Amino acid sequence: MAGRGRTGRRKVAARAKAGRQPKAARAAAGRGADPTTAKDGQQRSATPIPGRLTAPVLVLNLNYVPVNVCTVRRAIVLVAKGKAELLEQRPESARIRTFSAALNAPSIIRLVYLVKRPFAPRRLSKKEVFLRDHYTCQYCGQRSQHLTLDHVVPRRQHGPHTWDNVVAACGRCNLDKAGRTPEEANMKLRREPTAPQPNPYRILENRAIRDEWRQYIPWQATGRSRNGDGGPPEREPAATAVAD
Repeated sequence: MAGRGRTGRRKVAARAKAGRQPKAARAAAGRGADPTTAKDGQQRSATPIPGRLTAPVLVLNLNYVPVNVCTVRRAIVLVAKGKAELLEQRPESARIRTFSAALNAPSIIRLVYLVKRPFAPRRLSKKEVFLRDHYTCQYCGQRSQHLTLDHVVPRRQHGPHTWDNVVAACGRCNLDKAGRTPEEANMKLRREPTAPQPNPYRILENRAIRDEWRQYIPWQATGRSRNGDGGPPEREPAATAVAD
């Protein structure tokens, strides 16, 4: 053991004579170095602006109907491959710089071919029921942050789990109705539940709409703001859901 210690001390002394630093000293020096300073003394940026390549881009079909929302990275690839054209771009401060060029960050692109997308019926879920009923209790008409899922004909009476038998209800109304039908509980539905119609602009629900997007979106898709100032669509309140 003593021999090994002497051998290690000899190696350190030999490195010092040769002008070499031990590994620990080199690591400490590396940690203390300024990462923003290049070898030639010039300052360079070490941290890119976050979210620049993942920012949302509106994708329009050949007939100018919105079909998707992708990232800036994906939009640049589509434009570079000739599959889409650039309609609107982000400010100059959001340009994407590569080793050989500076690219404009897209905000809206349009496909150069028509994509046929059939409108599939919406899948029955708690969130879809709340969206259909505008986060409003279908018995008392009150908007609530604590919605529940109520079966018009209760499950204990063999009521089906279908669009026309499921509504959004606040906790109090659901508790008052219990396992009865609305007629038995002397409660009236505000409107008869039905399956929602397919919506081609459903991809924009609960998204912040950029100003340059509005000319390609009908007013129904952006008219969800309550204050009427044309701002971003208001997010629905968080809701909890339970079945009766």
